[in-house]
Formats: sequence, structure tokens, C-alpha cells
Amino acid sequence: MEFIDPAIDAYSRAFTEPESDLLKRLDRETHAQVLQPRMLSGHLQGRFLALISSLLQPNLILEIGTYTGYSALCLAEGLAPSGKLITIDVNEELERFTRSFIEQSPLSSQIDYRIADAKDEIPNIQEEIDLVFIDADKRNYALYFDLVVDKVRKGGLIIVDNVLWSGKVVDESAKDKSTQALRDFNQKCLDDPRVENLLLPLRDGLLILKKKS
Repeated sequence: MEFIDPAIDAYSRAFTEPESDLLKRLDRETHAQVLQPRMLSGHLQGRFLALISSLLQPNLILEIGTYTGYSALCLAEGLAPSGKLITIDVNEELERFTRSFIEQSPLSSQIDYRIADAKDEIPNIQEEIDLVFIDADKRNYALYFDLVVDKVRKGGLIIVDNVLWSGKVVDESAKDKSTQALRDFNQKCLDDPRVENLLLPLRDGLLILKKKS
């Protein structure tokens, strides 16, 4: 995920709005207690997600892949007063840790944290979605996109994490299934006439998709 010079990254974070105390503690405890802490969105990406959400003022956010809840807490900051965020994760082992931080948030009543298989849970969502954040198993990205795209309102956004995959998407020697799945997914979205595309080299790559119709 290290695409940017560490000094530039530190400078960028220094001139970005700071995290809340709750997010700082969540970041610290994730690194101390949970495997693969690099999966956490972190300060810079978290502030970006919060900003996008605040601009949209969404009534419904869907997050696919909760991990320890950092991105969910950031996205929830922009919810409309009566809005809600549904966040889905299949990992039962992290539920107690993640739920404990969600419950400490002043926005906890607007966050619906579900332990479920997203492939089975998404079809049950009948409301129109304003914002989707996909950060789960990479080989199913195309499936998640297909499941949500028709549920997203015109002008709504789908944001997809890790689409640069530590730079492996441009490494011709990388032949593993996850890397190829991400290459195929990025091309699939580029070719889909229902969305406008912007791939940002922020952290591990964020694909921003705006629903056109």
C-alpha cells in the first residue's frame, strides 16, 4: 500500500483535519489487538470518506466489509439527521471488538452492524441507496457491484477500496487470482455505461463510481 513517500504522507496527514479521539483509540487498539491492521482505513482515507459522505448527506449508506468499524464511523459522520448506515461483515470473531467501538459513537443509533454474508444480505435491502463503500473480499467485487448498482440512486456513489492492490494490478508478473479479479473488476466498471469513473491513487487505490442512470 506504500505508494507515496512517507514524508509526503506524514505532511498530508498533518494538514488534514485530525481524527476524533474515538477513531484514534480504534486505530491504536486495532494495531495492538487485531491481525492485519493495515486493513483499517486510517486517518487520511477516513477523512476523505467522511468528507464525501458529508457532501452527499446520504439517507442510506451501505458498507460491505466492516473490519473493526473505522470506515463505518467515518462514513456515518455525513449521514442526514434521519439517515442510517448498514455495514455488513462475515467475521464473527471481530464482532465484540467492533461493536464496542460503534456503541461508543454518538452516531451509534444510526449504524446497523450486521454479521452476515453480503451476497445473501444485499438482496434484502429494498431502500434506495445513496452511498456504497466496498472493502471486502476482492474476488467478489464484481458480484457486489452487480448486486448494488441498480439499488443506488441516480447521482449516488459507489466507492471501492484496494483497487490498486499494492501496485500489483500493473505488475505483469502478478498472476494470482485476487490481482486478476481486481484488474477485471476495474475494466468492468470502466466499460459500464451506468457509471462515471475516477480511480484515485489514495492509499491502496479508491475507485469512485457515480451512478448516471
